[in-house]
Amino acid sequence: MAEVWPEDQLSADRFLGGKLQLIQPKSGYRAGIDPVLLAASVPAASGDTVLDLGCGAGAALLCLGRRVPGLSLTGLELQPSYADLARRNAALNQLGAEIVNGDLQQMPACITQRQFSHVIANPPYFDRCTGTRAQDAGREAALGEDTPLADWIASAAKRVAPKGTVTVIQRAERMPALLSAMASHLGSLEALPLIPRPGRTARLILLRGRKGGRADFKLHHGWVLHEGNSHPGDRENYTNATACVLRDGAALQFSQ
Repeated sequence: MAEVWPEDQLSADRFLGGKLQLIQPKSGYRAGIDPVLLAASVPAASGDTVLDLGCGAGAALLCLGRRVPGLSLTGLELQPSYADLARRNAALNQLGAEIVNGDLQQMPACITQRQFSHVIANPPYFDRCTGTRAQDAGREAALGEDTPLADWIASAAKRVAPKGTVTVIQRAERMPALLSAMASHLGSLEALPLIPRPGRTARLILLRGRKGGRADFKLHHGWVLHEGNSHPGDRENYTNATACVLRDGAALQFSQ
């Protein structure tokens, strides 16, 4: 994969109801609603510092920066081509963000010498010991796990400041492993299941921990993404709360 994408292989896509534009590859890994939901769930306030591990083209980091003014944004991305897109997207949206090309297991000194108010991550969803690799190298790096999930959490916990938060989105079936990893480093764990439709099983989970937190674990009532029991055809049918998150840049509260 080239370190810089040819322009004819890129598209410009709108997020947050057009408040954010994201240049991303036409083929390969393309951001959907998952990083938007992740960004919406971070309890950040103006003046906070944020680190996005595996930031890709910058979807989660920049959605958070658009929602909460006055943040100091940093992204770490392994793939140079996606790091380049994240820099372009930050500039395009006039959001100051430092994008660092590097491996979370061997972070550059510019990151290891700092701690952050919030660390966020959208780690690869699939353990390739039990799955099939994607043909596109960029998509495979985003979706197929090479670095163990526990290492993502350990790296995040090292970089978060005392009383700061680590927030992760992941597939629901990996919640036991994610909880175990986070409990080794963080406290005050909270989980929010993301449910496709009423009565369905959660497919994704948002999990948050706090550095030095002492509160009991909380399993929150699930967040329902879509109205009704089935898709109504060629149109969106998000719940009002989800539409406010995706279109208006509203916060996604764990406690509803």
